[in-house]
Amino acid sequence: MTDKQARRIAEFIAPLRVEPGSKVDLARDFDPRYRARLRKRDSTELLRTGVSLLAEYQSRLAAQDTYGVLLCLQALDAGGKDGTIRHVMSGVNPQGVRVSSFKVPSAEELDHDYLWRYARQLPARGEIGIFNRSHYEEVLVVRVHPENLERQRLPEDARGRGVWKRRYREINDWERHLCDNGFPVVKIFLNLSKEEQRTRFLKRIDLPEKNWKFSAADIRERAHWDEYQRAFSEMLSATSTSWAPWYVVPADRKWFARICAAAVLAHTLIELDPRYPEVGKAARKELLAAKRQLEGEAPEGAERDPYAAEHGD
Repeated sequence: MTDKQARRIAEFIAPLRVEPGSKVDLARDFDPRYRARLRKRDSTELLRTGVSLLAEYQSRLAAQDTYGVLLCLQALDAGGKDGTIRHVMSGVNPQGVRVSSFKVPSAEELDHDYLWRYARQLPARGEIGIFNRSHYEEVLVVRVHPENLERQRLPEDARGRGVWKRRYREINDWERHLCDNGFPVVKIFLNLSKEEQRTRFLKRIDLPEKNWKFSAADIRERAHWDEYQRAFSEMLSATSTSWAPWYVVPADRKWFARICAAAVLAHTLIELDPRYPEVGKAARKELLAAKRQLEGEAPEGAERDPYAAEHGD
């Protein structure tokens, strides 16, 4: 990775970043159809390059075993979270990636604080953890449907006036704690237009192989579109921080959303710049001794270093 390539990636994602401290109006500030003058016919090669870059850096991340990365994906229904994960992480070693999805909380989860179930799924050092929906559900779905707050059995003073501002502060503090301890948090909101959501819902209804992806609950949630837009806008305003900024990715074009998501994650890994561990003198001696032993076992007339011959060294 050259400095020029790193700068190009940083410049590409800059318009998507929510400036910390800014007041966001989602409809005004971010266009779901923005595509940065890219063309779809170029998207396959661009995504392939991004996936290759992620594979390289994920390998370094695992080898260094110092940092873990948490990627949070938020979107409304049909926003493209599953497809983004599938395409962006297609070239990464699955042993180094863990995807967690969060549905309606269980009775056990409701017996703990609202961040407990998310903390249990955090990545280890050397891993990339992906939250398909995340702790931000607690200031989105729970806010749009206040009956969910009642189910959390909170003390009265913890669910009264100011609950959302307090949760924003608690989430910011939690994410800062993670970042300070070597677990940077990457936050992507897939910004889908209402018309594009309608089109995708119809496709799920019309195509038998997509029927399983549609639920009547999707239509019920769509009725709360304006409430969700307000909740997203306030969430982005309150929780895009210098240590864990939000990136609003235009989601109406799936191919562009995937390129953007790959670029945002790649930017984080480039900034971390994980390195393969250097072997010390004692370990180097052991490696050389093992090499001599293995070469001594080669059958007569066989290539003493088949790896070198294969790679032209």
